[in-house]
Amino acid sequence: MDSPRLPVKAKFIFVTGGVVSSLGKGLASASVGALLENRGLKVSLQKLDPYINIDPGTMSPFQHGEVFVTQDGAETDLDLGHYERFVNVQMTKLNNCTTGRIYNAVIQKERKGEYLGRTVQVIPHITDEIKGCIMKAAQGIDLLIVEIGGTVGDIESLPFLEAIRQFKADVGKENVLYIHLTLVPFISAAEELKTKPTQHSVQKLREIGIQPDILLCRTSRSLTKEIKSKIALFCNIPVDCVMTALDVQSIYQVPLELHAEGLDNKIVELLNIWTRTPDLIDWKNLVDRIGSLKDRVKIAVVGKYVNLTDAYKSLNEALNHAGFGNQVKVDLHFIDSENLESDKISLPEIFEGCAGILVPGGFGERGIEGKIRAIQYARENKIPFFGICLGMQLAVIEFARNVAHLKGADSTEFHPDTPHPVISLMEDQKAVLNKGATMRLGAYPCVLEKGTTAFKNYGEKEISERHRHRYEFNNAYRDKLTQKGLVIAGLSPDGALVEMIELRKHPWFVACQFHPEFKSRPMQPHPLFFHFIEAAKAQVLQKKWEALKEGIKTPPKAEIVPEEKEIIKIKSNS
Repeated sequence: MDSPRLPVKAKFIFVTGGVVSSLGKGLASASVGALLENRGLKVSLQKLDPYINIDPGTMSPFQHGEVFVTQDGAETDLDLGHYERFVNVQMTKLNNCTTGRIYNAVIQKERKGEYLGRTVQVIPHITDEIKGCIMKAAQGIDLLIVEIGGTVGDIESLPFLEAIRQFKADVGKENVLYIHLTLVPFISAAEELKTKPTQHSVQKLREIGIQPDILLCRTSRSLTKEIKSKIALFCNIPVDCVMTALDVQSIYQVPLELHAEGLDNKIVELLNIWTRTPDLIDWKNLVDRIGSLKDRVKIAVVGKYVNLTDAYKSLNEALNHAGFGNQVKVDLHFIDSENLESDKISLPEIFEGCAGILVPGGFGERGIEGKIRAIQYARENKIPFFGICLGMQLAVIEFARNVAHLKGADSTEFHPDTPHPVISLMEDQKAVLNKGATMRLGAYPCVLEKGTTAFKNYGEKEISERHRHRYEFNNAYRDKLTQKGLVIAGLSPDGALVEMIELRKHPWFVACQFHPEFKSRPMQPHPLFFHFIEAAKAQVLQKKWEALKEGIKTPPKAEIVPEEKEIIKIKSNS
């Protein structure tokens, strides 16, 4: 197979990591993208993952964290969520590539006889396939940032590292830049920053044949000139290419911190790119706004992966974005739904101080009854409630059982023989046997009913949102439930699928079958999250007012002053 050729104008940055995982390669890559986009470049990002799964769709959140769904229906790594939140670009299936996908493509070609009898090997066939994936993602842009999953030294990462090593020769050294993210730990007993882990990490990378051009040193303390000089000497790079990647309070500070280190200036210098001066005013305003938040709103997130924040990464960020827009700090109170299943548990104690309750998506029977109890508590006590995907399905089940009095109402996912299957398997899913990439995935349109809370929140009649589910509202129960007061707020354009439900005579009770968290941005909060937090904020105000009326001298801690509602708008460079 011939080596790939450079598309016109494209440049490439490869981001690798060493020492330990979870250093923040995804955030670093996204921040680099944000900086270069703000210099006027058309930027995109790609994640190369070394696991053998075709995609993360069948992987447990306990192992992998959130599955991020793109507009075109790809189930991808959660880092693609960071890319979309930091850079004004929509990810697609081309922006995430796994070892499984690479080997599957090569094997399919071999079966078709495309290798003409040659022995199929890691080099050149696997590495050429990897390079081909990179080239496809680089079409029509100025610069592609490619993050390599895992850490240097992992055996499964070697084909990807070999491919990006070859890439420099294929497209020319003036078009490729290697950034290595590493750790400079502070040893408290010695009260010193230690550079040896970074030295060993770079040594391992150089053994593979890659000399990093820039080092991003993740650390809890700023690197002195002496430490930078020591790292530069032992890692064979100029001292001005050793940069501090300091721990920060908010991830949205990272672009500004890296800019202050001179990262974007050094990148355009090394890649010989002419750009404008970066316009970072929106990022500065956002960080200032985050730093000024004093009032707090407590939101209960009732799920079954609550010990893993990565399992709800986009959800958590969407709630934070809504807080930025409402001028409040959102305190997330994670509640394990399994702990709510016992009648001996006091829900008023569990939800004390919570101004809103959110039930997110998920799969499987574990913890379901606890979530239903939480939804019932929110409905009966007029607490703002937001249900997403499974959260909407359970809101329907709770309403069917406790308002429509359909005894035993349930989903066929949990109880196939339920007498009232108010949630059932989608018709086109009944013949599906494979689990991977077979759900209803990606963006679908939804038509909102005028006069509903959903319509008022969105401000438009037709919307588009991303889906990831197999089960749906059973249309056989539409009339029974709506006659009892359930409001169907959104439908598919053909009217066949219920996409949103809500309740009247409630401060804010909205649930949707789709995942709005995937489209929320720090400078443009998603309208459903924005208005959910707005309703929760109003709940705190109301309780404060009631406390004052009753003559309580010590009101609740949250001191919230109503302010003009404002959503920060992101500047578009496209």
